[in-house]
Amino acid sequence: MQIGDKFYLNNQIENLKLRMIIEHLKMREKQVIAHEMAHKAVGGQYTGAVHYTYTRGPDGRYYITGGEVSIDVSPEADPEKTIRKMQIVRAAALAPSDPSPQDIAVAQRATAIEIKARLELILRKYRENEENKLSHPLRPLNLKV
Repeated sequence: MQIGDKFYLNNQIENLKLRMIIEHLKMREKQVIAHEMAHKAVGGQYTGAVHYTYTRGPDGRYYITGGEVSIDVSPEADPEKTIRKMQIVRAAALAPSDPSPQDIAVAQRATAIEIKARLELILRKYRENEENKLSHPLRPLNLKV
């Protein structure tokens, strides 16, 4: 093998490495965009703007290599509204095909808030039932024999 051939071969290997890096960056960019758009599509009004992080490739172009979208996990004033909201929040957090540890943590938090709201709702209905018993203690029973 001559020096020119060796130089040509090394140059080809370098070009192949650069193309592979660029292809990897392009693939990562598509994955990140799809991931964040899944959150947005399901979360709707409970999601904020998408923020991306970029990496400069060997071709000088910037590629999206990370991203995040905020999801509102604050409870509503009414337990029933909180339950509905947390169901959407959990679905939004788990919407991507590859949820991150942060996504799973948001889903777990939404589930905990939903459970608390369900307990508040049960307690409210129990209290209403008890108040009805106290306000109508002599209500005739409608028993059929």
